[in-house]
Amino acid sequence: MTNAGETAALAYTSLQPEHIFAALEDLSLRCDGRFLALNSYENRVYQVGIEDDVPLVVKFYRPGRWSDAAILEEHQFCLELAAAELPVVAPLEFNGKTLQASGDFRFAVYPCRGGRAPDLDNLDLLSQLGRLIARIHLIGELGEFSARPTIGIANYGEASRDYLLENDFIPPELEAAYTGVADLVLDGIKASYAHAGYVDQFRIHADFHPGNVLVSGEQIHIVDLDDTRRGPAVQDLWMFLSGDQTEQTPQLAAIVEGYEEFRQFQPRELHLVEALRSLRIMHYAAWLARRWEDPAFKSAFPWFDSARYWDEHVLTLREQVALMQEAPLRLS
Repeated sequence: MTNAGETAALAYTSLQPEHIFAALEDLSLRCDGRFLALNSYENRVYQVGIEDDVPLVVKFYRPGRWSDAAILEEHQFCLELAAAELPVVAPLEFNGKTLQASGDFRFAVYPCRGGRAPDLDNLDLLSQLGRLIARIHLIGELGEFSARPTIGIANYGEASRDYLLENDFIPPELEAAYTGVADLVLDGIKASYAHAGYVDQFRIHADFHPGNVLVSGEQIHIVDLDDTRRGPAVQDLWMFLSGDQTEQTPQLAAIVEGYEEFRQFQPRELHLVEALRSLRIMHYAAWLARRWEDPAFKSAFPWFDSARYWDEHVLTLREQVALMQEAPLRLS
């Protein structure tokens, strides 16, 4: 017998345009037939044309990932940020609700915003992003999440390692190498946290990377808080740094200069940059593994179950061990 969760998951993999149009029309939104799948794997996200109006974006949530309470906490945080006049794309309300239901599906509707990814060589733009991040954090400190987790060594690192090993994703010939380097990475992460000492953790974007920022002329839009959770401030800064330390230093200075116009940045958090990068690498590999039975993942990431991928993954983790042993980035 198929349970409700399995039924929802099966329906999710076969989500069709007619399901999407019907769900929107239940909200009195008349679709004009225009339909574009947007770049998203965790959820199903589409731009849909609306008769005599601008297009909208609809996000159908993956069954079993977040509880309704966790999704509503994300929506509430978005609405708080939007109310503070931050350029966050927040969900729209229908009948007083932001989280909608249609059959087996949960979904939300958003305004459609366009733009390109930010140019990370533009230091003025990085300073502007720093100001926006600080303002997000000021709002983030004012409330708490109860249904959403905190970025941590156990849930991002140890749980990821254990899932890959227990579910036989690591090729047998690489299992010893992976186990050894994963242990070294986790030791390095723990040492980095020890060097940083006490660090405030509060509501942050948590997945703030260039793909979640849209730049159109002078306007910036911040999108996709689906992975928002508690974490340190530097988590929302480090993914805008690229290149070696020589290249990252002026980028960091520009971001922090903007950030400190609104909120003080604690330099000790720089001890966490490579630790957080290591956790993200481990978490990403386990995320792909957890989604591997979804046909969309097998189509989008055909290299994931290849020996070459795991060779490169082990090498990347070794590089992270070395990077965590180096002196952290410094503010000039």
